[in-house]
Amino acid sequence: MRKGDGVTYEPADGGLPTEENWDTGAYLDFVPTYMAAVRDKFGYGFQLLHDVHHRLSPIEAARLGKSLEPYRMFWIEDPTPAEDQEAFRLIRQHTTTPLAVGEIFNSIWDCQHLITNRLIDYVRTSVSHAGGISHLRKIFALAELYGVRSGSHGAGDLSPVSFAAALHVDLSVQNFGMQEYMGHLSPSEDVFHTSWTFEDGLMHPGNTPGIGVDFDEQAAERFPYTPKYLPVNRLRDGSVHDW
Repeated sequence: MRKGDGVTYEPADGGLPTEENWDTGAYLDFVPTYMAAVRDKFGYGFQLLHDVHHRLSPIEAARLGKSLEPYRMFWIEDPTPAEDQEAFRLIRQHTTTPLAVGEIFNSIWDCQHLITNRLIDYVRTSVSHAGGISHLRKIFALAELYGVRSGSHGAGDLSPVSFAAALHVDLSVQNFGMQEYMGHLSPSEDVFHTSWTFEDGLMHPGNTPGIGVDFDEQAAERFPYTPKYLPVNRLRDGSVHDW
C-alpha cells in the first residue's frame, strides 16, 4: 500500500506543529459518502483502506465500521486508541468491516489479547518498533494460529533499512496480508542505496545480499538532523484530540 498520488506523503514539518481541526460527528457523516462516491465511480475491482488515527471511541468506531460495510473495505486502521485492547471487542460485536491495528506496538504483549481473541484481522507492527526481525516473526507466528494476517507499518519516517527488513519478513510468513509503502523523502536516496522495486502496486526486495541496503556514512554527514513535528489536532472547542 502506498499513500498519495505518486507523491511521497509526510505529515511532519519543521517549525511549530501545524494545528488542524477535528469534528467527530462531521467525520462520521462524511466518510461513508466519500467511500460511496469512490465505489460509484470506480467500482469494486480494487481495495479500499482507511486510517482513523485512533480518533474514535469504541462505539463511534463500531458505527463507522457498520456504515462502511457496503463498500467492502480491506480494513479500517487504528479506529480507537491502540492501548485499550478490550475496546476492539465492542467494535467487533457491531461490524464485519476488517480491523487493523498495531503500528505503535512494541512487543507481542501489546497485541497478544487482540490476536488470541480474534478481535482484529491485521496486525500492523513494524520491524523497528517491535525490536527487530526475530520478535516480529514471533508476533506474526502467533497471529497465524488465529487467522490474523500481517499488515506492517511502512511510513516514511521508518528508515529504508527498516522497510527492507520488513519486505524480507513479509516473504517469510504464511499469513502475509499487506505491506504499507509510503516511500522516503529526499535526500534519503543519497544516503541509503536500496535494491527493492515498486511496480503496479507490488514490491520486490531485489537480489542484493543481506537485506539489500547500503548506508553511505559520508553522505549522511552532509545532512544534519533537523527536527520536525506531527500536527496537533484540536476539537471545535479548542481542546487537544488524538492526531
